[in-house]
Amino acid sequence: MVAVQSAIQIALSICGYHRLLKISRTIADLAGSEQLQVSHLAEALQYCPRSTF
Repeated sequence: MVAVQSAIQIALSICGYHRLLKISRTIADLAGSEQLQVSHLAEALQYCPRSTF
């Protein structure tokens, strides 16, 4: 899964990974998508400064 690979590459904590998924899900909902896309994860990473993970 892309989210897991991203989490490993930037050394996310469990809480940070969960936060990333929640924000990605919100972005997907706003876009009207039923499934998370790589673009939703990428956008979520842009909204979360590295220091919050």
